[in-house]
Amino acid sequence: MRKPFVAGNWKMNKTVEQARSLVAELLPGMRAVTGVDRVICPPFMALTALANMLAGTEIGLGAQNLFWEAQGAFTGEVSPAMVKEFCQYVIVGHSERRTYFGETDASVNKKVKAALAIGLIPIVCVGESLAENEAGKTASVVTRQIVDGLQGITADQAAKIVVAYEPVWAIGTGKAATGPGANGVIADYIRRPMSGLFGEEVAAGTRVLYGGSVTGANADEFFSQPDIDGALVGGASLKPDFVKIIEAASR
Repeated sequence: MRKPFVAGNWKMNKTVEQARSLVAELLPGMRAVTGVDRVICPPFMALTALANMLAGTEIGLGAQNLFWEAQGAFTGEVSPAMVKEFCQYVIVGHSERRTYFGETDASVNKKVKAALAIGLIPIVCVGESLAENEAGKTASVVTRQIVDGLQGITADQAAKIVVAYEPVWAIGTGKAATGPGANGVIADYIRRPMSGLFGEEVAAGTRVLYGGSVTGANADEFFSQPDIDGALVGGASLKPDFVKIIEAASR
C-alpha cells in the first residue's frame, strides 16, 4: 500500500509574516487528517519560521529548489545542506524551473542525486507542454524526463523519491487533466520506465502525484485512480481548500 501524499507548492507567494499566518490557519485542519503525508513547500525565506511552527507536528517541510554543489561561488543558489537544515523534502525539476530558468533533464538529475546524497526526499516533477501534448509527444517527453532525470541512481535510492506528474498545460490554467487521462500517463510513461530502470517492485511502490489545477472540488476524481497517490498542489495550497484536498486523499 502506497501512503497518500499531498504537498503544497506555494511558489513565489507570501512574506514570512504572511506564511506564519497561513500556516496558523491551515494547521488545525491539516493535523486532523491521518493516514496522509502532508508537506508544505514555502519560499526559502519562510523555511526557518515554518520549521519552528511545524516542530512536533507530523507536517513535513520542503524547499522549492536546491543547487547540486555543496558550497562555493554560486551567487543566489542554495545548497543541499542549507535545505537539509530545515527540510525533509525538496521539489526538483518543476516545469516553471525548466521553462523560466533553463533547467534540463541533466541538471534535474544532478539535483536529484544531490538531494538523495544528503538525505532529502526529492519530489521530482515531469510533464509535457501544451504543444507537446497536442503533437502527441506526451509519451516520449514524460518517458525521457523519467529516464534521464533518474539516470545513475540505485534502486534503493529510487524507492525513496516521490514523482509528480504535472502536465504544463494544466498548471495554473484552471484546465485540469482528467483523472483517467492522468492515470494512464502515470501508469504507462512513469511507472513502466521506472520498472525498466529499477524493477517492478520499486516502480509499483513509488508514490506518484498529480499536479495541475487540483482543487477540493476535483481532487476525488484524481485520488480515485489506482496509480495516483496524491497531489502537488499550487494555488489551492494557499487557501483553506488545501485541507479539503488532504481530506480527499485520506478517503
